[in-house]
Amino acid sequence: MTTSTDFGRRREWVLSLLDRYEIPLTRFAKRMLGDEDAARDVVQHAFLRLCDQGPDEIEGRSAQWLFTVCRNRAVDCLRARRRTASLDEADLPACPSREPDPALVAERHDLYGRVSRVVEQLPAAQREAITLWAEGFSYREIARIADTTEGNVRVLVHRALKSLRQHPLARQLLAGPAPNQVHLPRPCASEVPI
Repeated sequence: MTTSTDFGRRREWVLSLLDRYEIPLTRFAKRMLGDEDAARDVVQHAFLRLCDQGPDEIEGRSAQWLFTVCRNRAVDCLRARRRTASLDEADLPACPSREPDPALVAERHDLYGRVSRVVEQLPAAQREAITLWAEGFSYREIARIADTTEGNVRVLVHRALKSLRQHPLARQLLAGPAPNQVHLPRPCASEVPI
């Protein structure tokens, strides 16, 4: 029998994971699906599945568990999308920002949009591996999430980074801002467009 104390403890556990992983999961799912609404649906599915689990069942591997469930659901959505009509990604509305300075927001959005387009040109496996790597997961954790070997993940991340370094836009970004441009600090996770 579940007591109110157990329910309260489980609720706090789920809410703490929601606070920690909602934004990275949504960003990950959006990169896979190319659609923010579908990404939010996938993340919601992952957290609904989390509510069925107990803290003891996935203790110590909650991030890996959430990203795995999110990835599996996104793959299912992509398969369903292929069976039906595909969406035209060019018609998706831009994600509005809550940043108070519109000029800085526009510059950041342009910069991250260009970098995102470079990342989107990578093969799907490299794009997935580099996205998880950028979220801070180890090679071993990425291998478990993507259901592949750790060596394969290392190769995928290496090739993705090599491709990104060789891309002309990335070279321009790595060279730094032009003398008449303002240097933009690295934003926190909540400022990065999903």
